[in-house]
Amino acid sequence: MGTPEFAVASLDILIQNNYNVVGVVTVPDKPAGRGQQLQQSAVKKYALEKGLHIMQPEKLKDESFINELKSLNADLQIVVAFRMLPEVVWNMPPLGTYNLHGSLLPKYRGAAPINWAVINGETESGVTTFKLKHEIDTGNMLFQAKTPITKTTTAGELHDSLMHVGADLILKTVKAIESGNVELKPQDDTQSIHAPKLFKETCKIDWNNPIEKIYNLIRGLSPYPTAYTEFEDKNRQRVGVKIYSSELEETNHSSNHGTVMSDGKTFMKVACANGYIYIKELQMAGKKRMSIEEFLRGFKMESDFRFL
Repeated sequence: MGTPEFAVASLDILIQNNYNVVGVVTVPDKPAGRGQQLQQSAVKKYALEKGLHIMQPEKLKDESFINELKSLNADLQIVVAFRMLPEVVWNMPPLGTYNLHGSLLPKYRGAAPINWAVINGETESGVTTFKLKHEIDTGNMLFQAKTPITKTTTAGELHDSLMHVGADLILKTVKAIESGNVELKPQDDTQSIHAPKLFKETCKIDWNNPIEKIYNLIRGLSPYPTAYTEFEDKNRQRVGVKIYSSELEETNHSSNHGTVMSDGKTFMKVACANGYIYIKELQMAGKKRMSIEEFLRGFKMESDFRFL
């Protein structure tokens, strides 16, 4: 059971190791893009290529879906980046339902564990396999694998790393369950950190914040959903700017926070609480993503230019 690219690696490793995947559950096709063409999930595309049995229920408690799932007689269910399951689903297979989560549980329970680990400046992350129960991301754990987060790691880079580490952990998990070698460990709820869904207000840069916090926010939201800021154009209209990558320079200065400085050719830096953020890649509303050099070639900056 899964939806995005992150889940495909785990499905693929099971197929490559000759496990009998009797069914794949993913989201219904959704209209997307300008033409509102129906888009298939990454998991569905892969399952079609491999000729796997695909189910796309609108509602997970739907009687016809439940009956179809039962008829497959699966021994085990594996969940990777899907949605919350009702008990009638997760309690169905005799060996249980196991979930792969993109964090070292109980840290970063919730919808956006990879983003929040980077936003909060963590130096390591990882993946956990655990057995599903009622409360989300709280089940007893089977295995964990760790991955370092460097000072420059973005959420996108961490995602790609954990996708492959997670696939290996899924294989290890399924082999352990197959051999009956399962020792589940309870999570320590006192160590829990919440990783809530990301909303637009989460992504807005506050230039009054310490430089490290702004830098980590940009890394933790890159490439998606992306940190952003705004400025006023000459018509006093607010224009949004997404920032994909940056560098930081810690220094004492007297500039107002949000003040932008540039040579008009090679660099643009923004004043914040204890230094400057150098913007390396950005995207103006309605334009393509570009390097700062490309951007400055086509953008005339007023002397009192600042981000709000």
